[in-house]
Amino acid sequence: MALKKTDLYSSIWQSCDELRGGMDASQYKDYILTLLFVKYVTDKAKSDPDSLIDVPDGGSFDDLVALKGKAEIGEGIDKAIAKLAQANELHGVIDVASFNDPEKLGTGKEMQDRLSKLVAIFADLDFRGSRAEGDDLLGDAYEYLMRHFATESGKSKGQFYTPAEVSRVMAKIVGIDEQTKQDDSVYDPTCGSGSLLVKAAAEAPRGITVYGQEKDNATWALSRMNMILHGDATADIAKGDTITSPKFVAGNKLKTFDFVVANPPFSQKSWSNGLEEDYGRFEYGMPPPKNGDYAFLLHALKSLKSTGKGVIVMPHGVLFRGNAEADIRRELLKRGFIKGVIGLPANLFYGTTIPACLVVLDKEGATNERSVFVVDASKGFVKDGNKNRLRSQDIHKIVDVFNKQTDVERYSKLVSYGAIEGNDFNLNIARYIDSSEPDDIQDLHAHVHGGIPNRDIDALRLFWDAFPSLRETLVAPNRDGYSDLTVDIADVQRTVLDSDEFHDFQATVRTKVDEWFAAHRDALAGITADTEPNGLIAQLGDDLLARFQDMPPLDPYDVYEQLLAYWHETIHDDVFLVMTSGWVEAAKPRPAIQDKDRKVTESPDLVVGSGRATKKYKMDLVPPELIAARYFADDLATLDDLNVAAEAAVQAVEEYIEEHAVEGGSLEYAGDDSVTKASVKARLKVSDDEAPDPDEIAALEHVIKLFDAESAAKKAVKDARTALDLATFRRYDTLTKDEVWSLVLDDKIYGTIVGRIASASAGLTQLLVSRLELLGERYASTISELDDEVADLERVVMSHLTLMGLSQ
Repeated sequence: MALKKTDLYSSIWQSCDELRGGMDASQYKDYILTLLFVKYVTDKAKSDPDSLIDVPDGGSFDDLVALKGKAEIGEGIDKAIAKLAQANELHGVIDVASFNDPEKLGTGKEMQDRLSKLVAIFADLDFRGSRAEGDDLLGDAYEYLMRHFATESGKSKGQFYTPAEVSRVMAKIVGIDEQTKQDDSVYDPTCGSGSLLVKAAAEAPRGITVYGQEKDNATWALSRMNMILHGDATADIAKGDTITSPKFVAGNKLKTFDFVVANPPFSQKSWSNGLEEDYGRFEYGMPPPKNGDYAFLLHALKSLKSTGKGVIVMPHGVLFRGNAEADIRRELLKRGFIKGVIGLPANLFYGTTIPACLVVLDKEGATNERSVFVVDASKGFVKDGNKNRLRSQDIHKIVDVFNKQTDVERYSKLVSYGAIEGNDFNLNIARYIDSSEPDDIQDLHAHVHGGIPNRDIDALRLFWDAFPSLRETLVAPNRDGYSDLTVDIADVQRTVLDSDEFHDFQATVRTKVDEWFAAHRDALAGITADTEPNGLIAQLGDDLLARFQDMPPLDPYDVYEQLLAYWHETIHDDVFLVMTSGWVEAAKPRPAIQDKDRKVTESPDLVVGSGRATKKYKMDLVPPELIAARYFADDLATLDDLNVAAEAAVQAVEEYIEEHAVEGGSLEYAGDDSVTKASVKARLKVSDDEAPDPDEIAALEHVIKLFDAESAAKKAVKDARTALDLATFRRYDTLTKDEVWSLVLDDKIYGTIVGRIASASAGLTQLLVSRLELLGERYASTISELDDEVADLERVVMSHLTLMGLSQ
């Protein structure tokens, strides 16, 4: 049975529930990720005889499965993991957590049941086909778990993980790319769980040599496992404090690397405790004893080769704080080591809510020009739970703008050394980029004399560039510097939507999407088990972005986001299903997931049968509404007509009752609170025993007919729905690959992308309409006209008071 990636991740996350109560998230991640590791290396050894990890007898995940339900399961798991660790020199890596700890896992039957359930969850996963190329089941599962653990670990314990979105930005701007050689090196001096190193290495398709150091023992173990899980078992991850005990040294000098990426702890107060040797790191100044930000930055700089490049996450304070830090910053800027600064949104990171920045270092590019490229990306994000997150469009825009050094108004700017020197080497981003939106200024002259300020009309230039003649249609000169709307405010929207230019614009948008999809449909249809999803979406996204360059008022990154958002929501899962099961098999219905009590735990897409024979199904790849729309259009139309008839029947009952079930009405006694068919029949029996009122009898009999018509109409809808659902369900059995392609590629993917981009385009047009309506209303009446209107109202009030004899 093919499951979506997201369903598999959810199953893994459910395993965490089995551990809750005995420990916090920062501890139970060690158990979950260790089991994930053992399961992976076991499956990998079965499918790859040349696997770098040796799985000995008694040290495989199969041995853990054999322990399910046994009283000694905790002790048995520890022994099996110990054998695996010993066979691969992984002592202290995969055997950090004890599965026989009664304080964390309970005693007796409690531990036995808890660990048996845990093992069972992982036993259902199959990693034999996992390639660990950054977009396979395993890599994504590890990423999913690390993100969730970081979210739940709290402020003081969530620093082991750098958000994937930030890691991608750092990896793409540091200079690692397809030209990077396998013997080039990347180093993270504070690597945490290794997530940043993984993303950096993923940018080098030919491979890159990986080095890292981590202080915390448990987190170091996570990093070692992470490297192996992502196919880099030879990565050199050292253990120890990077500042006081750097492990990558040669004599009294630090080992140097081609690239350095880092997300060190912010403003660490105890950074210098135990510091004996500085290895020449502080030649440009000694960081303050109670703040270690520049200690890590200078360590990163010293760890770079003469041609090296680096990027490090820092709090904004490093850009403008004074005293010792100001002296260090001045020396670095004078030498041209700081290539750029990128301001990020607040609340991105798990260890802190404060905004951070990326400081980009470049020894090779340290020229006499010494300019700094500054980016304010603080406004581009989406709220995601209790954290903020960079969207795909935010990542792409940051990378494009920085790598191309493009000046973008209120977003990015190349700042000269002279300007920085003139600001006393203060790099506070706000000094160089004003990212705030322009104030909406009220024009007093316009309020007094009428007209809309041309300044406000000109501010809509992106729309006038797209619809040049529409400006002449909508506004006309009033006097120097001011204009008037030429249509009523209520007609602005219709004028825009009916314009030829707007229709041409919409048609051009549709044509661009059509041409883009036609260029990539074969690639989508050609998805197989060997497809690389990351490469596929990069190809699709970059081409869509390129096609919408220079098409105001559409922002090409907004168009790009329509595709990428849908990719993450749906297409990625679809690709995974096809890769694992093939097109036809992946399109087949599957039973909705049930819990141990056989209760359905996910909303079914289709329900077939009734009573005890009812079966509930999920259709992940091909939703049933697509089948119905393509193959049963007439039945859908009939169902729509029946629904309309049913709604009319319901309304007929409601209207008749509302009219007659009132005091003195013919249905007054049909029901105390509400009129129902039962209460009407009961009233008819009473009427037979009393002197019958012909009007009441007629009304009661009529309302029964209305109730019967309502029931018949609802039954017709239900019968038609049942028949359509059954026909739809049976149609899945006969789907060919070509039909699945049409349903998924043309109806689902293309149809959704077209709709989303069209909505984004229409939404932008609505901004133009709303702004013109606001300006029209704001300056519709001059102050003198308002004064005259007030005076007229005062005269009316006085005349009424006079008629009432209240005037004086």
